[in-house]
Amino acid sequence: MNATTDSESRALALADIIDFKWLLTAEGLHVHVERLQSDPDYARHCLDKADASSREAVRDAAARLRRRLGLA
Repeated sequence: MNATTDSESRALALADIIDFKWLLTAEGLHVHVERLQSDPDYARHCLDKADASSREAVRDAAARLRRRLGLA
């Protein structure tokens, strides 16, 4: 069985957020992690910026995070 606990799910989501943050930092954009988690408008803004990246890894990270945050 591949069930995960709530805390495991939050840890996975946080790992995706941190990955996203560092990928965007390399693009010259700052991401505020706590705000990304609590402000859907801010999260959409950051994800939209990532979607415009020329780097596939950045766009892929944004797509994963959109799903995790329920903003797909």
